[in-house]
Amino acid sequence: MDTKLTESSPAPPTETPEEISRRRFFEKLSIALVGLCTAIIGVPLVGFIVAPFFRKVPEKWVTLGKPDDFQIGKTVAVTVTDPSSLPWAGVTAKSGVWLRRVSQDSFIAFSANCTHLGCPVRWFEESHLFMCPCHGGAFYDDGSHASGPPPRGLYEYEYKIEQGQLWVRGGQLPTLSEPV
Repeated sequence: MDTKLTESSPAPPTETPEEISRRRFFEKLSIALVGLCTAIIGVPLVGFIVAPFFRKVPEKWVTLGKPDDFQIGKTVAVTVTDPSSLPWAGVTAKSGVWLRRVSQDSFIAFSANCTHLGCPVRWFEESHLFMCPCHGGAFYDDGSHASGPPPRGLYEYEYKIEQGQLWVRGGQLPTLSEPV
């Protein structure tokens, strides 16, 4: 038995394009499948992130009812369908408006959401205050900030009386970064 060591084994033969090995085929197939899966997941994800920048929020006038349905000096909650919501929003498209009739032709309409974190505020007739249950924010009856963490008063809706109906301009309310 001859136990001589050989210097080195020859390098493996290089493959020609016609001779793709099974390992090389599965390597290329795996890369293609990973790329396809990345595209399938990535395109909708990028679209979800980028789409709001290009979506124009509709500002439509929403009816609250006849002006005579509201008593002078009374603050009431009115439920409206938010025109900026998507068609499949369902019950989440419902929004609240606090409405007070100041005089025969004058109204004040506030968003029902606190300016701190968007929690729904409640009206307390006895104290003439809007109160936020989340962090104790309070607002006077004119919507201005009274106490607590909210940085400003309640958002106010524009209104008009037209065709015997009281209308408020629905759509996106301003954010804290926008001047009011």
